[in-house]
Amino acid sequence: MNQPAVSTYTDQQLLGVVQKLQIAIEKWATRHELWFDCGFKSYAEHVDGEPLAPVATIMHFEGSFGNMLDGYYDDLESDFRQLLEEHGFWYERENNVSIHIYPLDEGPLFNSFRDFVRWQWICGLLRPDVADVFEEIYAHFANRPDDLHRLHWREFEILLFRVFQNQGFQAELGSGSGDGGIDIRLLQRDPLGDMMTLVQAKKYAPKRKIGLEAVAALHGVAAVEGAQKGLFVTTSSYLPVAQKFAGRTSGKIELTNSKDVVRWCGDAADGIIRDKSSLVSLSHVSKILGSLSPRDMRIVHAHSGMLNSFALVLKETKYAALLMVLPRLTVSHDGYGQEGTEAPRLDETALPMLNAETVFRAKRWVDERGEVRYWDGNHLYTRWSGQPEHFSLLD
Repeated sequence: MNQPAVSTYTDQQLLGVVQKLQIAIEKWATRHELWFDCGFKSYAEHVDGEPLAPVATIMHFEGSFGNMLDGYYDDLESDFRQLLEEHGFWYERENNVSIHIYPLDEGPLFNSFRDFVRWQWICGLLRPDVADVFEEIYAHFANRPDDLHRLHWREFEILLFRVFQNQGFQAELGSGSGDGGIDIRLLQRDPLGDMMTLVQAKKYAPKRKIGLEAVAALHGVAAVEGAQKGLFVTTSSYLPVAQKFAGRTSGKIELTNSKDVVRWCGDAADGIIRDKSSLVSLSHVSKILGSLSPRDMRIVHAHSGMLNSFALVLKETKYAALLMVLPRLTVSHDGYGQEGTEAPRLDETALPMLNAETVFRAKRWVDERGEVRYWDGNHLYTRWSGQPEHFSLLD
């Protein structure tokens, strides 16, 4: 196996291993005249769902390469497997146009890729406009505090923004540039008067300590804006002179570090509502069902092979949505019930679907044609046409 003997791999080392493998595959396929409409994507780019296995890379292809995998070209498929094994990998056919490539055996490379693909997924959840925060974000950093140093500085700000929202603050996330040195503004409503806290976040390496100038600057901005408090949050630590200055501000400047962020994440993970169905009342769902027509844009549909999945959009923001599975109604069948058409049930019989197993989160976006799409990691939902959909239970 052409891999260095190390106990763990850094992100950059893993990217280098993948790039080396991809180059070797492209050269091999080109030599055998198979490199037509082929390419690679990461799991995060291609699937955009929670990874269940350590996929190093996904290869997509058309025509000749797929024929090779199907055994049309003598022993080329076994030759391809040998190429992967020499680099420490194996493949599994995902569908007619793609394969997933995995590390061969459990060990440092396998474990590092498993952590890396999950890390990419965690980072993908850190979006400033996603209101439905995933409990996995908080739990990840509560259990793996060192990963705070792997975040981009903007991702660190977004994480803090979500943590503060979880704590009950009305939070405003800065633009990331030109924000006057204030990354987050927190407003706490109080009968005796609202309290404003200005937050400065610094995602620094452990050895890069925060000095007096940065802390004094936060104190100055807080005074100018009339804020009651300034909160400094860093992944490093503070020089003694900065700590002494904060101590002389009578509590108006608070200095916190990674340990505080980890504790906040732990509290947030414990407080997340895991049963998403509890976010919507039964009466609200009943009201929605009573107002639906077959062409209602809140009804969405996904194909899974020759089977159908219907769902109702209960809530949505720009990047996230809360969906509820809708039961299916057979409209027509072949006499045996194995093939035919079906549609979603849109009456009170759908109410039992408001439960923890059938209410789920999905990512939401608008494609280049203006069509809204929802992805839950397994199904791609689009607006239902209002017409019965074909199904088949036959292989």
